[in-house]
Amino acid sequence: MTKAELVEEVSAKTGISRNHSALIVDHLLEAVCHALSEGKHLEIRGFGTFKVRERRARRARNPRSGTEVMVPAKLVPVFKPSKELKALILGDVQEETPEPVAS
Repeated sequence: MTKAELVEEVSAKTGISRNHSALIVDHLLEAVCHALSEGKHLEIRGFGTFKVRERRARRARNPRSGTEVMVPAKLVPVFKPSKELKALILGDVQEETPEPVAS
């Protein structure tokens, strides 16, 4: 799904114009980027968590020459899906019924 398709879907489901939907999507993505750039993590319950993780320095091999090179440590954005999202993707979504409490 592209950003334009996401805007179209938000517009169709909410009844908001495409221009307003585009602003909402843009601001949401901007907020996620801003939080990650500050080193914060962003948790959206039922969807997942966006974090910044540090990748350690490592040795790699240049595929052309075969020589070893050092790859420096760096920060990378990471997304961890929630249990609900994983279950939805896997098709294991079950109706959540509260279990009876033993008295």
